Amino acid sequence: MRFIEEIVVDEFLPTFRSMLAEALRERGLTQNEVADVLGISQSAVSKYVHGDVSLNERVLDDERVAELVEEIADGLASGDMRPVQALVEVEVLIRRLEDGDLLAKLHEDAVPELADRDATIAVHDPDNELRSAERVLAALRRGLRKLETTSGFAGLIPNVGSNLVACLPDAEGVDDVAGVPGRIFDVKGRATIPGDPEFGVSEHVATVLLAARRHGSDARAGANLRYDPDLVARLAEAGYETVEFDAEADADAAIGAAIEESPDATVLYQTGGFGVEPILYVLGEDVDAVVEAIRTLV
Repeated sequence: MRFIEEIVVDEFLPTFRSMLAEALRERGLTQNEVADVLGISQSAVSKYVHGDVSLNERVLDDERVAELVEEIADGLASGDMRPVQALVEVEVLIRRLEDGDLLAKLHEDAVPELADRDATIAVHDPDNELRSAERVLAALRRGLRKLETTSGFAGLIPNVGSNLVACLPDAEGVDDVAGVPGRIFDVKGRATIPGDPEFGVSEHVATVLLAARRHGSDARAGANLRYDPDLVARLAEAGYETVEFDAEADADAAIGAAIEESPDATVLYQTGGFGVEPILYVLGEDVDAVVEAIRTLV
């Protein structure tokens, strides 16, 4: 685990300080004066000036860094800029470079897992895609552990298998929905989860969740169970709104019609059709809500 702040300290600051120390020396400041301006020791300045510090070539070659070094060196040497202003200007540049820019890319080089997602990550953005995705996966792992240890859950799994899924806040397609690869199956009375949740591996339950969301549902998670009218009745008794949809109609249209009929429905079911197994779907605002609903049935 390596934080982006470590990239700033280990890669950016030594290079930036070296460039600035050299620029200040070129403007006639002594090593003592440079040390006072930068707030570091004279021996540190000596190392910067004599090239005894490891420098990052990508920081050296960045035009924005070079331009800021020249601007600050001019301002400090002339007295037009106070050290506190120089500090603020550097901090602004660092935040900019952390936001999906140079420092973010250096961070991805140091932590390759950050590059697994298609987009460059703005690490300090609390709503960044990577953070959202990891939270979805963590919630699914917790939910799956609860279901795996829930006595009787295996008896709720349909022949096609179950899945527990959750989506990103702005999910548009199956790739924005995470679930269990290969689905959850009943193996000799025990729910078997074949692997860790991943994005883009559930088409069946993901399609239902996405269709419900497109037609006004606030659900962010869902699961499929075997259909049984008794299960539907028990969920209704527990306070969950239920609605039926047509298994043989277009899924998006059928689910849309069901949601329009019952906008607050969190239990959707279809009673089967030609070659279609009857299935019950439990939706919820998050994984915990879906798991809680399922556990009312066992």
